[in-house]
Amino acid sequence: MDVSRGASHAEAAPSTGTTIVACTYKGGVVFGADGRVSIGNYIMNRASNKIAPLSDYIFLCRSGSAPDTQIISDNVRHYLHQASAESGEEPSVLMAANLVRLLNYNNKDHLVGAMLVVGWDKHAGGQLYGVPISGTLAKEKWAIDGSGSSYIWGYCDSEFKEDMTRAEAENWVKEALALAMTRDASSGGTIRMYTLDDAGVHYTYIPGDQVPQFMGDLPFPTGGPVGAVLGSAGREGGMVIG
Repeated sequence: MDVSRGASHAEAAPSTGTTIVACTYKGGVVFGADGRVSIGNYIMNRASNKIAPLSDYIFLCRSGSAPDTQIISDNVRHYLHQASAESGEEPSVLMAANLVRLLNYNNKDHLVGAMLVVGWDKHAGGQLYGVPISGTLAKEKWAIDGSGSSYIWGYCDSEFKEDMTRAEAENWVKEALALAMTRDASSGGTIRMYTLDDAGVHYTYIPGDQVPQFMGDLPFPTGGPVGAVLGSAGREGGMVIG
């Protein structure tokens, strides 16, 4: 969602265009997001972190209004810390998802946030919950959201498989994000990915020049005059990642 059209860069708010992707696999869960933040046509950040930790093993993938989803993540993290201090145990993923849903639903007239609650706990292993705008809660095997998600529904639906291996799930998330970044002007930059399983949290950062490219894409500029690189590639058509 771009709220900045018609306004100057000095007056405009950052665009909330995003792609967030997550899926479960046999033994855990994988999730990721792109890194682009823009104001109008100006890309102000290519490496923004759109994934907020709620506890050591629970994370919130954020799309929608950046300040709205940030205040939700801050409050839920505070509540989970309190619950953990009182019980002496790590909070469950379902508890975190219900807190996100409660805050989102009770403030549905004021907040605009579509989020994914992703985590691992000893009770149910890797789990994924979708919390779209207005506060519905749905447990999913895979989920996508953000402005780039409309471009990759077909890919995600056809390529997702039950009980994928960790490598297959990570590749599924990476390719889905790269495809969305290819077509959605509000998604781009870098990719941040997390894998959660019984061994812990595994983080992967993919710089813009290492994001997978597809037929018709312009190559990532690598030294020399950028105009010359883009000029020679532009004759073949395509779009820029990053």
